[in-house]
Amino acid sequence: MLILVSYDVSTKTVAGERRLRRVAQVCKDFGQRVQKSVFECSVDQAQYEDLVRRLRQCMKEDEDSIRFYRLVEPRDRYMKVYGVNRDVDFEAPLIF
Repeated sequence: MLILVSYDVSTKTVAGERRLRRVAQVCKDFGQRVQKSVFECSVDQAQYEDLVRRLRQCMKEDEDSIRFYRLVEPRDRYMKVYGVNRDVDFEAPLIF
């Protein structure tokens, strides 16, 4: 499944800045950054549950916000991008 993860982490304190870095790193483990606080992830149900669990462990629910959106597939049919697009095709072969 394709999901979009967006987050807003309070960075008023040093601890908040650390949480922001941890949230971004967890998201990088599952997908690609498409904007500063937005990631696209291609995951199965088990990976999705792991992603949610790990992100909830990073956040402070009284200060931070994390949102998950399920993307309709095929995403290219429903998505328009203007400006810089560093899109990665999750289905294409990985070439080093």
